Amino acid sequence: MPAIALLAAVFISGFQQFVSWRYGTSGVVGLLLLTIGIKARNATVSSIGAVVLALLVTGPAL
Repeated sequence: MPAIALLAAVFISGFQQFVSWRYGTSGVVGLLLLTIGIKARNATVSSIGAVVLALLVTGPAL
């Protein structure tokens, strides 16, 4: 069981670093809002985080 938790922590940390590298501070804020909203079961906060990430990903296409 601890090995799975360790692998999950490494994956999450790596994903956060990727978002930070690719999308900067706005990406980290969006990911943070999404994570907090999901953990707190708050649809508003998680929706705001999802919209921020979606705008960052589709920004060059618009």
